[in-house]
Amino acid sequence: MKLIPGNITEIKGITAVGKHVGIKKSKLDFAAILSDKICDVAAVYTKNNVKGAPLIVTKAHLKNGKARAIIINSGVANVCTGKKGIEDAKKTTVLAAKELRIKEEDVLVASTGVIGAYLPMDKIEKGIKGLKSELSEKNKDNTKNKENNVAEAILTTDIVKKEICIEEGSFKIAGIAKGSGMIHPNMATMLAFICTDAKISSSKLQGMLKKSVEKSFNMMTVDMDTSTSDMCIVMANGYAGKVDEKKFQNALDFVCAELAKKVARDGEGATKLIEVNVINAKDEKTAKILAKSVVSSNLVKCAFYGNDPNWGRILCAMGNSGAEFEETKTDVYFGKNQIVKNGVTTNFDYPEIKEIMDKKEVTVTIDIKQGKANASAFGCDMTEKYIEINAHYHS
Repeated sequence: MKLIPGNITEIKGITAVGKHVGIKKSKLDFAAILSDKICDVAAVYTKNNVKGAPLIVTKAHLKNGKARAIIINSGVANVCTGKKGIEDAKKTTVLAAKELRIKEEDVLVASTGVIGAYLPMDKIEKGIKGLKSELSEKNKDNTKNKENNVAEAILTTDIVKKEICIEEGSFKIAGIAKGSGMIHPNMATMLAFICTDAKISSSKLQGMLKKSVEKSFNMMTVDMDTSTSDMCIVMANGYAGKVDEKKFQNALDFVCAELAKKVARDGEGATKLIEVNVINAKDEKTAKILAKSVVSSNLVKCAFYGNDPNWGRILCAMGNSGAEFEETKTDVYFGKNQIVKNGVTTNFDYPEIKEIMDKKEVTVTIDIKQGKANASAFGCDMTEKYIEINAHYHS
């Protein structure tokens, strides 16, 4: 598996653009992704019972598992907007289909931003005008100059772009994502768009995506809030032909996990990524519950912000999870340094552990000695900046 520079425009037949159309004051707020041929498509959506209009329209268009284009806006989520919200999402697909000269049902839509506001359709229409030329394969060199823009245009409170591209033998997989706050399984206030030149049927792709999401996006948290607008879409245009399905699954797992880590690392106000690995559990379900419980604990998150190795908070979070484990058999490591053995302190070197916690990425390993199952969860610390951002989101 080889990491290569760039993002989804590195995939043959995929063009993309990000630009400013006026939804936000000055930042990029509109993006489009286009395949020059029909793709097999899979998607996973939020489990929040309140779902945005774009999700409803996209799910309807994906009944046959095929699509060619995705239109995304940031700044307005088009959630809790009733009948008008659905009509606006549908109108977006109609306008894009006409501009791109493809079928309406082959256009998917996604929105992220403030809940309860209506889409400024005059600005959406403005963004759609000219897309045919901007996304033309003949214009690919110019599009490549804007390859970073598409990852930037989907952001809201994010600080950094999230993108990745890998090559595995004969095929490539690339993805972009957004997410910073309102992040909690399942999934998060997160949009992820993944493209590949592998040939995989939509039915197989759906199963593969669900497996990848369960180990990645559904194992990250920032603030215990699950959004209304989340979706992860994978488009496979088949240019690379049939591929080894095991290798493809592993590659998709890697791309999703790396994007999930990038989202967790960029948590609103966060200063560090926290990865919690629970090992030697009796089953995967137990390992997942314990890992999520630790990385979700506000007390644990605050301790990590202060570089305080308060391991009692970790065991407390595990005890609150409802999962069965034996405290007197539990070992805890920060990095490679053991701080708890069989449920009690190892009298570790306090300054040394504080130094480990002060890094931008901290790994916590919890060995519960019950079996052979493992799971990892991704999160971040909690800072004063998180409150500041969410107290003034509309300003």
